[in-house]
Amino acid sequence: MLSRLSRPRTLALCALPVLALFGTAALAPLPFTLAQPGTTANVLGDDKGTPVITIEGTPTRTTDGRLLMTTIIATGPEADVGIEDVLDSWFRGDRAVMPRDSVYPTGDSEKEIEQHNLKDMRDSQNSAVEAALNHLGKKPGSVDVTLQLADVGGPSAGLFFSLGIIDKLVGDGSGGDLTGGRTIAGTGTIEADGTVGAVGGVSLKTQAARRDGATVFLVPKAECGQAEAEKPEGLRLIPVTTLKSAVSSLRALDQGGKVPSC
Repeated sequence: MLSRLSRPRTLALCALPVLALFGTAALAPLPFTLAQPGTTANVLGDDKGTPVITIEGTPTRTTDGRLLMTTIIATGPEADVGIEDVLDSWFRGDRAVMPRDSVYPTGDSEKEIEQHNLKDMRDSQNSAVEAALNHLGKKPGSVDVTLQLADVGGPSAGLFFSLGIIDKLVGDGSGGDLTGGRTIAGTGTIEADGTVGAVGGVSLKTQAARRDGATVFLVPKAECGQAEAEKPEGLRLIPVTTLKSAVSSLRALDQGGKVPSC
């Protein structure tokens, strides 16, 4: 669910936590992957001239603000990573070192990995549409939702696809935007029942979010600790466990109500 640094095909990640490195002086390539903050994409906007979210069969609304899904990028499964690369990345807050096997399935070719990532994204998009329509009490048969985001794989944009659909259909439910006009970023998988899942790589994604103007970051509650560890200044973390809790928190944020925090 990652792209090569040498070929910037950015993929949303569900990575595992970084494991501690044991001292080594080996000069041979090491079995690690190096990751760093990737790009962000506004799901309420366009991607290469095409709307990320297209809805037919029901009226939609014009939105203000941005909902940024976040990514990380990393060296590819066949990249040579040396000890100098590992040591340099290990002591940098904007880099992460991960065992290669925790990111890329052992034995799979690069093409197989890419196909797996794209399948994860398609499944995530289907779940995101179902979760959003379930939340709104709408049936897929009368509403047609198309999601388009090129060069991205993996399931971690699910929550933000659902939020984008809701904002385009009903906003905050009171005539305003779900974002409150803000730039909201975050990450999280989504199930059809609205359950939000952990994704990994959160500390890098918060940096990408703040770099691109976000002031609020929605994070799966289980990953609050990781998000806090490298939290950029000026970024507010809001834990979420379900799509319903994410929507409620954004409404409360705009109305000056009580908002949970990590």
